[in-house]
Amino acid sequence: MKKVYHLANCTTCQRILKELKPGAEFVLQDIKSEPITEQQLDTMQKLAGSYEALFSRIAMKYRSLGLNQIKLTEKDYKKYILEEYTFLKRPVIILGKEIFIGNAPKTIAAAKAAMQKK
Repeated sequence: MKKVYHLANCTTCQRILKELKPGAEFVLQDIKSEPITEQQLDTMQKLAGSYEALFSRIAMKYRSLGLNQIKLTEKDYKKYILEEYTFLKRPVIILGKEIFIGNAPKTIAAAKAAMQKK
């Protein structure tokens, strides 16, 4: 599977997609207009090792909901990501059995290198 979960109106995601230039073999899913399903999230979790790895603590709602004040469990991370698309750390790039999560330069460089090999 070759897939990119992103937010179409996010300038960071737009910049990263422009840099990566995913080909026609990639499926691009805008998580705002096409919310992720529980099955898709479970697939990401299996590749990432945890729901926490997929969870964005910089989402505005993280603090406004007071989530920074409590200890979240894996079940909580899953629930919040499914309820609110902004809690998914993005972009999420899946390339076969590899997953690249977030917009850190190191992550994007690794994704780019992996895409050039495949």
